[in-house]
Amino acid sequence: MPHATELIAIIALGLVLAFVCGMLAQRLRLPPLVGYLLAGVLVGPYTPGFVGNSQLAGQLAEIGVILLMFGVGLHFSIKDLMAVRAIALPGAIVQILAATAMGGALALAWGWGFGAGLVFGLALSVASTVVLLRALEERRLLDSDKGRIAVGWLIVEDLAMVLALVLLPALAPSLGGDGAGAAHHAGDGNLWLTLGLTLAKVAVFAAVMLVGGRRFVPWLLDQAARTGSRELFTLAVLALALGIAFGSAELFGVSFALGAFFAGMVLAESDLSHQAAADSLPLQDAFAVLFFVSVGMLFDPGILVREPLSVLAVLGVILIGKSLAAVAIVLAFRHPLGTALTIAASLAQIGEFSFILVSLGLSLKLLPEEGRDLILGGAILSITLNPLFFALTDWIGRKVAERPTLAARFERKGAAALAVTGESPPHRGHAIIIGYGRVGSTIGKALKAWDLPYIVLDRDRRRVLELRQEGIEAVFGDATAPGILQAADIAQARLIVVATPEAHTTRRIVELAREIHPGIDTLVRTHNDGERRHFEEQGVGLVLMAERELAFGMTLYALRSLGLKEGEARIFVDSTRVESRSAPIETAVDQVTPELRPHKEEGT
Repeated sequence: MPHATELIAIIALGLVLAFVCGMLAQRLRLPPLVGYLLAGVLVGPYTPGFVGNSQLAGQLAEIGVILLMFGVGLHFSIKDLMAVRAIALPGAIVQILAATAMGGALALAWGWGFGAGLVFGLALSVASTVVLLRALEERRLLDSDKGRIAVGWLIVEDLAMVLALVLLPALAPSLGGDGAGAAHHAGDGNLWLTLGLTLAKVAVFAAVMLVGGRRFVPWLLDQAARTGSRELFTLAVLALALGIAFGSAELFGVSFALGAFFAGMVLAESDLSHQAAADSLPLQDAFAVLFFVSVGMLFDPGILVREPLSVLAVLGVILIGKSLAAVAIVLAFRHPLGTALTIAASLAQIGEFSFILVSLGLSLKLLPEEGRDLILGGAILSITLNPLFFALTDWIGRKVAERPTLAARFERKGAAALAVTGESPPHRGHAIIIGYGRVGSTIGKALKAWDLPYIVLDRDRRRVLELRQEGIEAVFGDATAPGILQAADIAQARLIVVATPEAHTTRRIVELAREIHPGIDTLVRTHNDGERRHFEEQGVGLVLMAERELAFGMTLYALRSLGLKEGEARIFVDSTRVESRSAPIETAVDQVTPELRPHKEEGT
């Protein structure tokens, strides 16, 4: 194959095979992540057929890591962590220590060094964010106390792994590895000096980001948003993520992952974070898929045949060792058995951070290739078995509940209630007006006149800022993008008014709104009969067709001008409106009729 086409080939085949394998995994009720890893195995050097360029795949994977960590930082919430800190912080730390000790013990039993055991154990200790969030969402547990504890636990694990990514390169020479692969090390072999310089660089970088970056990053995105160009805004988001990641590595010697995490974290405090996350999500997803494909390329499936007992031992640590540790920790903090089982099932898998640690361990010559294969095998199997593990924990919970004596032993009282975050309470019973042009602003003024609650959602940054100055709550973003409707508390809203003129956009907004809040009342505008009929068939509360309503208003004026009485003219127009199925007569919007000049016959 010509060298110039290798990049295109690895991207094209990687994405195509990832799609096919991901669809197959979805049909088998498995996480798509399993399919992405399988796609990598198919184009890897250990299976027949096409073999992708592993160096190019590695560079694409690095972009995937940057965007993944940027997304982690963008969704990182100190408030959410503080709400469950009493259980998540000590629980995650103890569980990491326990899993790392179990993994390290396996490594030592296999004759590996201490450094290999440390990397191996850390890789087994951290769960996949993607898998955990998907599992909680499918079971509607994300907003429950169980879900909040699990997410907070995962945040602590992620922070611990970020710290590990920073310290491992500095510690590599002392652990029997090679620190040459890590950027910008100093210390001339002195462990404490090297460690001190590394932590100092990280501290300086963190200070620069938290002090200067907190102002510069939102300001730059605000300038891009004010232009009204979605392309420039998206470009600004990606430029910040990749630029800060690269600059942090070049100037401060920290990893790409840490730089991207801080870029997302400082941006998360801005009201632009929802749109930034939505705009970067497609590219983040694409490169994350390539990241998982590149990881799969490194996996040698022959390890399942050569070392089946070792694979089972790794799987035992992930599924049984970590789960028992989590259950013991949660029960020790006097939380119910149901919470302990949910958290145990949520964490009984490993994923993206494990792969990042594996790549780092290999580059630092700390981890043998056999360790990489065992971790990848454990990841694929644990992710595949995770839904079954959830079912098993549910079964255990039911069996315990059926035995009152046994249930009483596991009953835990005295656990501190989850703290309420400092955020303002969500809105309830409000209206959401999407698009605040001539139509939306007219509706908004009417709601304001009657002191009715509403939130404006608009893509015009300048308009949003002007509304906020007037004391009107407004959210910047595209309503069709993920997370934007949630920013306006769509789940608690009573009415959504789609005042934008684009038919396809309106249809998509209605679909998204009903996915989140099936019973929400809906008011939309349209410009053709086909769209009007579609919305009416979908049960939309009121569909107004601009040209038709204009015709009704003009008809009313014409009938009155030619001598019909006001009541007769209105009855005729309303009857015509009902017949045309534009809207039921009892919900029709009253038309504002201009004042008529006196008719000649009226004056006689």
